[in-house]
Amino acid sequence: MDRIAAGMPRPGMGSLTALVVLAALAGCATAPPNAAGSATVNIAPGVAGPVQGVGIEGQDVVGMSDQMMRDLLATPRLVQANGQGKVPRVIVDAQYFANDSTQPINRNLITDRLRVALNRSAQGRMSFVGRQYTQAVEAERALKRSGTTDVGTVGMTRATLGADFRLGGRIASLDQKSPSTGLIQRYTQITFEMFDLESGEIVWSGIYEIARAAADDVVYR
Repeated sequence: MDRIAAGMPRPGMGSLTALVVLAALAGCATAPPNAAGSATVNIAPGVAGPVQGVGIEGQDVVGMSDQMMRDLLATPRLVQANGQGKVPRVIVDAQYFANDSTQPINRNLITDRLRVALNRSAQGRMSFVGRQYTQAVEAERALKRSGTTDVGTVGMTRATLGADFRLGGRIASLDQKSPSTGLIQRYTQITFEMFDLESGEIVWSGIYEIARAAADDVVYR
């Protein structure tokens, strides 16, 4: 009798079925996470992590911004406005904070953290102008003055705020490499300056220095 007609399995069908079942079971099994690497670890921002190079690291961003914040708040010219009883207006952003070093770095990491730290600690001794938000401010002012919206709850001003001082500075570096040992050494200098937006006078300067050496540098992005 014909095997198909009799409902009997064809030769080799049992082996094929077993292979399909084994493949399905293998697909259900999941490998342990990150089996070939190391477990993820949480690192405090102000502490050096397991991946380090000779350039600016996360702990340096924290350390330099905290140091500059304390120094700025201790400068009478910047918190007393020449004794006139007016709160100085400052701009702290990366517009005039240049990176001339060999390391690629997002300058906003440094200036944003400095601005936030200053704003939280100044307690009214400084007023911060968000020049990066000028476009949004001007658009809203136009809506109010055209009658498209009401004037809000704090009223209108004759003009947007002008600033008294602005942050400037530069990141620079000096690299050295030994051909015989492959050792890499880098000196990084970060300069901060606050300058008068009316006269151009530099009213405060600060500096942060890093010197590190390593056999193999890491890739910075």
